Amino acid sequence: MKVWSPLLVPREAIEAEIERLAEVPAGQGGRRSSVIVHPESTAPGLGLSPGVDVTINVLKPGEETEPVRHNSNQVEFCLRGEGEVRAGDRQISVSKWSAWNIPSMKVYSHRNNGKDLFVRLTYSNAPMLEKLGIHHIERGVAYSDLRGGNSPATTNAPAKYTRESAPDFVITEAGARVRGYEFLTDIEVVENHMIHWPWEKVSEHLSMTYGDNKRNIMLLYNPATERRNGTTHSFFATLASTAPGTPPRKPGRGHKHSSVAINYHYKGFGSSVVDGQEFHWRAGDLMLSAPAWSEHAHYPGPEGHGILTIQDHPLQIGMESLIWQERMDGPILTLGSEKGQTGYVGPRQEGA
Repeated sequence: MKVWSPLLVPREAIEAEIERLAEVPAGQGGRRSSVIVHPESTAPGLGLSPGVDVTINVLKPGEETEPVRHNSNQVEFCLRGEGEVRAGDRQISVSKWSAWNIPSMKVYSHRNNGKDLFVRLTYSNAPMLEKLGIHHIERGVAYSDLRGGNSPATTNAPAKYTRESAPDFVITEAGARVRGYEFLTDIEVVENHMIHWPWEKVSEHLSMTYGDNKRNIMLLYNPATERRNGTTHSFFATLASTAPGTPPRKPGRGHKHSSVAINYHYKGFGSSVVDGQEFHWRAGDLMLSAPAWSEHAHYPGPEGHGILTIQDHPLQIGMESLIWQERMDGPILTLGSEKGQTGYVGPRQEGA
């Protein structure tokens, strides 16, 4: 299968689409949205990569979307303005460069409570579910009906048919077991709620001044994803920052991984080399910067940079398919299944 080409979506195109959305009537459910589609994408499941879509969402002051829920999960990032987001039993107030997650099957809605446009990018695993024919969407639902989720199914079956009392037999000393059907239909719950990463708090932990000894890249971690180290069960989101005056990275080989990477450049300028092809980016550009298993390297400019990166890393850990090569002369590691890469505090940046 041919790997999709890297793609740069310039700031001007994104800004023009934001203004266009603000001028047209709101669509279904009060939404003003446009999906950014890669030219190599095919239906069903149009997206910026084979399993990920990125949507530009705009709300005018006072507008609110109709509650909806679906079994895709999302990461959202505020580009402009401010608003309120409700998902399940939680509500948050967000502003520029804040990030948050929308868990699967939580009823959610957005409201612009400011004076400017409320603009956000939404990253979703909907294309993968659409290709599988299993993307379930419910529109016009009410928070009062669902109380943020489903009520447990009840039957008249005897109480003995529960996960706690179901059969669970050891077959071999190597760990093989057989278990009752209850283990399939009543899986142990790991609570997953909407979580907010406000920019003003996250930025305290990113390098903003050269020599401040802070990290250049940090993961927005959701504990519900456990060892998969995700922001949602499908995606991790990282925020990267280099301070003005940081010595430039020397030209050289990049790294590669099976997870796809999509970068939104929220400040600065620089360049990326993907499979030998050079791209120049600046603040406001969106880029499919690492199509799966493409070698890539990034070179921030002298004024520093800021990047939101979305990867389907947690999904691939769950599938045991995440392979990673940090140095092109180094080993290919199956992350999550064997000891991983150590000795780096940022991509290809040597540290303690």
